Amino acid sequence: MAPQRFREQFAQIQRSMPDVPLAIGPDEAGEFLYEKGVVLARDGEEARVVEDTVREHFTTFAGLSPDRVRRAGPETNRSGITRIQVADPSEGDGSGDPAVAGALRALSAAEGRAGRRLVSRNHVVSIAVNACPGDEPVPVPPGARPNPAAARAVHDPDSAVSVLVVDTGLMHDHAAYPLLAHTRGDAQVEECGEDGVLKQYCGHGTFIAGLVAAVAPNTDITVRNTLNDAGAILEYEFGDKLFEAVERDGWPDVISLSAGTSNGRTDGLLGVDAFMRELREQPTLLVAAAGNNGSDAHFWPAAYAELPDYENAVLSVGALRADGRQGACFSNHGSWVRAYAPGERLTSALTGFGTPVPYVYQHSTYDACRYGFGYACTCRHPRHTGVLSEDDGSAKPDQVMFEGLAQWSGTSFATPVAVGMIAAHMTAQAQTDPRKARRQLMDATTEHADVRGARVPALLPPTWRPVRVSLPPARP
Repeated sequence: MAPQRFREQFAQIQRSMPDVPLAIGPDEAGEFLYEKGVVLARDGEEARVVEDTVREHFTTFAGLSPDRVRRAGPETNRSGITRIQVADPSEGDGSGDPAVAGALRALSAAEGRAGRRLVSRNHVVSIAVNACPGDEPVPVPPGARPNPAAARAVHDPDSAVSVLVVDTGLMHDHAAYPLLAHTRGDAQVEECGEDGVLKQYCGHGTFIAGLVAAVAPNTDITVRNTLNDAGAILEYEFGDKLFEAVERDGWPDVISLSAGTSNGRTDGLLGVDAFMRELREQPTLLVAAAGNNGSDAHFWPAAYAELPDYENAVLSVGALRADGRQGACFSNHGSWVRAYAPGERLTSALTGFGTPVPYVYQHSTYDACRYGFGYACTCRHPRHTGVLSEDDGSAKPDQVMFEGLAQWSGTSFATPVAVGMIAAHMTAQAQTDPRKARRQLMDATTEHADVRGARVPALLPPTWRPVRVSLPPARP
């Protein structure tokens, strides 16, 4: 993804985190966002080694001040990670961060000797991993049905599959939507701004819960408002929030996570390392979105599915095109993505059916698919990109009204579709182990799709309706 596109996300998330200076990394490549002037290390002796090594390195190299190196927060927390400040985060802008780059270099030799990572950036874990126009909701015509439609099943409290959705919170009127009658959890902190317009990514968690409930009605869904800041959270805080969620309600059968980050590495995220190791010992299955960067770069936590110690505990899910035949243009891909599910133009509940909610769009500046695909994908339909658009000030925003159902695209939504299929399989087969259910479902899957020339397993719910894709005319 071009750095200019990535700066759209940078600007949006920085507005949602005004007290946390952010930077684009690595070195302007536009692959991820992270907290400026800060690194992460494991509590205890490793944190002391990192602090001393960075201070010594900065003493030797010009332009780097050892006086700025110090702990930035508690020395211990639930996720076992410490923040270490290596520079004044307020200096400079988000286009460069020589202190963090220097700190990472300072530990490279020690990491080689230890055989594992000792230091990390504090990445931004986010729903909005890029500025794809498909990551905004679209109103549907009156009388439109959800897609996937609700499966014919009943909710049985004694056998319902427990699903934890880690996302934005529930809209205040979500319970008015029949499929969400058995959904509970955190309310969205602030649904609308002072202008009465729906805030960025509000309704995202409600939409996801509606997809799970449609595919698998026999579920007890809990939604936690972990990604309240425009769908984003710092890696350092994310590990703690994951622990908080499972300790509050107990480990569920399935966790649905539609957020993550790249980090330029193939060994995971330091900030969630303790949680992932604990997950490995629990009976819970983590189903995580592969990300919307249109890239094969590892995207975490989804990419844990490729690591030998976690392949049974994590299912990474990419998105299929609206017709289910190919991968969606925006979907991440590669050997680390284990399954694909419908992710374009799905229809679910953005809110309940209470008071209509307005949403503002900016006109898009994209005249063709940004990823090079010829069909009218979500990069051109609809032609708007909300606050993430490249706005030159000449375009007047559109305002639309939502009265319940909406259409949305992204790996964010392929993920709960896969969750629903696993939960439905558990109910149908009286299977209580979600990891066994995942293996059984994948083994029984006969549907396949084409993703960048690779034949991949496609998880297609029985009630999902393919949407016709407009292909370009054949060349003579």
